[in-house]
Amino acid sequence: MARLPYINIDQLIENDRDLLKRSINLFRQLVNSPDGARAFGTVADFIRHKSTLDARLREMAIIQVGYLTKSEYEYTHHVRLGTEQFGVTEDDINAITLETNGKKSCLPKLEKTILRSARDMVTNLKITDIDFDFLKVSLSNEHLVDLVLTIAFYCAVVRVLATLEIDNEPHYKEALEKFPLPN
Repeated sequence: MARLPYINIDQLIENDRDLLKRSINLFRQLVNSPDGARAFGTVADFIRHKSTLDARLREMAIIQVGYLTKSEYEYTHHVRLGTEQFGVTEDDINAITLETNGKKSCLPKLEKTILRSARDMVTNLKITDIDFDFLKVSLSNEHLVDLVLTIAFYCAVVRVLATLEIDNEPHYKEALEKFPLPN
C-alpha cells in the first residue's frame, strides 16, 4: 500500500496538470512534489524521447534493472512498453532471465554486455573495465553516456518505487504471467 496519497489531475493547479498526462501510479505519487516530479520527468523524457541510444537496447537495460532488483512495477511496465513500442522480443526477455541466472542465451555480445553492465551498476555501482572498453568500441561516446545515464536513472527509480511503496496497476501485472520475477 502506497505510503503517500495518489494525486488525481483535478487536485493539481492548472500549471501542474501536465505532470499527469500519463496518469500512472508513479507519477500520481511524485506530484505530491510538483517541482520534484517535473525534475524527475525531465530526465525520464530525455531518456525516452531525446536520447539517440537504440530504444530496444535501452529497454533491455531497464528491464534488466527491474528484474535484478525484483521491482515488479518497473519490470512489468517496461516489459509491456518494450514489447509493444520498442522492439523488445519475448526471446529478449527470456534471455534477460537466463543471463541474470548465469545461463547462456543466444543474444549477441553487445546485448549480453549491456545486460551485464546493468547488473554490475546495480550490484557493484560501476561497469567493469573489460565491459566498458568493449562498449567504448561498440557504441559512440554519446550512446555510452546515454546508456550509463539510463541504467543509473532506473537504479534510482526502483528505489523510489520501493520506498514510496507504489502500487502496480493491474493491467501491467499481466506481464508476470508470461515473464515472472524471481522469488
